[in-house]
Amino acid sequence: MIRNIVLVHGGFVDGSGWQAVYDLLVADGFRVSVVQNPTLSLAGDVAATQQVVDGLDSPCVLVGHSYGGVVISEAGTHPNVAALVYIAAFAPDKGESVNTLIADPPPGAPVPPILPPVNGFLFLDRDKFADSFAGDLPADQAAFMADSQVPWGVDALGGAVTEPAWRAKPSWYLVATEDRMIPPPAQHAMAQRAGATVAETPGSHSVYLSQPAAVANLIRQAAA
Repeated sequence: MIRNIVLVHGGFVDGSGWQAVYDLLVADGFRVSVVQNPTLSLAGDVAATQQVVDGLDSPCVLVGHSYGGVVISEAGTHPNVAALVYIAAFAPDKGESVNTLIADPPPGAPVPPILPPVNGFLFLDRDKFADSFAGDLPADQAAFMADSQVPWGVDALGGAVTEPAWRAKPSWYLVATEDRMIPPPAQHAMAQRAGATVAETPGSHSVYLSQPAAVANLIRQAAA
């Protein structure tokens, strides 16, 4: 049993969204760390993640939501990482980035309401945030998330993975079946390509907030 869990957030949000998952895992006796990505560049976020992993005294399970999946794919080659868990996340192969993975959406798929960059940073359209990112959360919670967005650097969006950790390490993937940011068929395809153990749960892109028990359960499986 692996006792260390490291949680990595995605774009437009910060690590505080992991609290419900954190609480469930800590109650089970896990030691849980939450990475606060600067989200300026992929290299910077990988460095922030590996700094946390460096501080652990034993192997860990590395968990990523959304863009955090890109971060763990690159950072997970760290020798202290034993397993990877993707939560409604991008799981890029070598040379892929968020940009390349979202470049050609299938016909009829929902398109994330990302506004044009301003000074090198991206935001989601506030008025469309709830529907696209947090459709199963209370309206006031979704509104708070829309108003507290973390600017997402275009360099992070364009950061390409050099050697995906899932090629060498076991992975798990939770598909959120009502996700309107990363289409569920795309989630399944990335999970299958990575050879991940797949679970599904009803949930929006904010599944780590709306379904923390399902998220924590998959992380427990990886830790076992």
